[in-house]
Amino acid sequence: MSDTILIANSGRATGSANSRRLRAEDSIPAVMYGLGMEPISISVVRRDLRKALSGPAGMNTILDLKVDEQMYPAIVKDVQRHPVRRNVAHVDFIQIDLEAALTVSVPVRLHGEAKAVTAENGLVDLSMNEIEVVTTPRNIPDEIVIDVTDMTMDTTITVGDVQLPAGVTATADSELPVVTVLTMRTPLLDEEDAAAAALAEGAEGEADAGDAQGDAAGASGDASGE
Repeated sequence: MSDTILIANSGRATGSANSRRLRAEDSIPAVMYGLGMEPISISVVRRDLRKALSGPAGMNTILDLKVDEQMYPAIVKDVQRHPVRRNVAHVDFIQIDLEAALTVSVPVRLHGEAKAVTAENGLVDLSMNEIEVVTTPRNIPDEIVIDVTDMTMDTTITVGDVQLPAGVTATADSELPVVTVLTMRTPLLDEEDAAAAALAEGAEGEADAGDAQGDAAGASGDASGE
C-alpha cells in the first residue's frame, strides 16, 4: 500500500467560531495524536483530504501527514460529519508505528451471483458492511471480498468462514454471521393470505349479522311478552 502525502496547517485557533471560519474557507479542523505525542491542533484543505482518501484503501489509507515540515505516518481515526449536510466537519488523525499492529475496520464486498438462492426467491443479505481486523499498517486490505456464488437457502457465512489475508485477524466472534439468506414472500402467498383474510372477514361479518338477528328476535319476544 503506497503512502499519500497530506499537508496540514498547524497552530489553528480552537473554538466553535474558529472552526466555522475554517469550514467556510473550505478547510477542515482536525487533531493529530498517538504514540505518546501531545495532541496537535491542525487543519487540512477539504479537497486535499478528499483526494488523499480517494484511493482503493479509502479511510484506511496510510498518510504521510506533513506538519511544519515534519512527516508523521498516520491514518484517519475518526471523522465527524455535519448532522444534516453530512459533509466532514472534523477529523482525528492518529500517528502510527508502521511495524506495530493496529485495529481497523475493512469494508466487505460481495462477489458473484447466488443462483440457487435466486431460484427459490431468496435474497442474499450482507449483515456486516465492515469487519474489524488487527494487522500491521502496510498489511491492511483495501476490502474483504466474499464469493456468494455457491450459497443456497440454508447457507450462512460467518466471520470464521471469511478468508482473510495472511497476517490479518478478525476481532469479532467467529460465529457471528456476515452474509445470510432472506426468504422473500411470493406473490402467490400474498394472494393466498389476502384471500384467507377476506374469508375470515366474511365469516366474522356473517357471525355478527347472526348475532344481531338473534338479539333483534329476542327483543321482539320480550316486547310481545310484555
